Amino acid sequence: MKKTILVLLLLTGISGISQTSNELLKHYEAYYKEMRLQGDVNGVIGALTHLNVLAPSKERKDTLAFVYMNNGQHMQALNTIGVDKDATDSDLAVQIKAFSLKALNQPKRALEHFEELFSRNPSPYLAYEMADLKIQTGETSDARVNIEYGIANATDEMKYAFYERQQPYEVPLKAAFYHLKGLADFNLDKENIDAAIVSIDEALKIAPNFNLASLSKQALEARKKEASQSDGN
Repeated sequence: MKKTILVLLLLTGISGISQTSNELLKHYEAYYKEMRLQGDVNGVIGALTHLNVLAPSKERKDTLAFVYMNNGQHMQALNTIGVDKDATDSDLAVQIKAFSLKALNQPKRALEHFEELFSRNPSPYLAYEMADLKIQTGETSDARVNIEYGIANATDEMKYAFYERQQPYEVPLKAAFYHLKGLADFNLDKENIDAAIVSIDEALKIAPNFNLASLSKQALEARKKEASQSDGN
């Protein structure tokens, strides 16, 4: 009789715990929807964190990491899903790893994830990111392959944003590729500054407001002038 009572108490306890977990799950699902409607990022993060504790899933972790990334919390995004390359990662997870590592100034590690994304779904935007990172890491010859792909495939509607000025601005993606082409040409042959300037002029022809390209051209012209004065002496 005592054993029967004990079993009944245990079953009742387990049922109560299960019911409580289900109620909490429903609560945080409703809370998550409400926070999204209100645009409360911290509320969304809190709700997703609780949901991942109560009912862990890869999809929820990816979503939480994406919210962190969009909120500029790149370290938290990577802590949520990791940094290593994983063939089973969703496209969203690979994207988060790529952009968060880039934001944290880890170009080599970011590059491997951009390459994975490009292998799954090639696009001029990904080619630009890859070319930019390859120039940063000294893989300039490989960068030119991505640049040529981008120039050939970027459409007039595609834009790319730059943030070096106080006020961000956009230029056609093709102009951004021509700017990279100028930088790559210079890195490969620092004596042939004219060739680099030709590419940057092409970028400025497409986008006269391209401030970063203007700065690059000024720097190249100053270097050319300096070299000319050194030769004269």
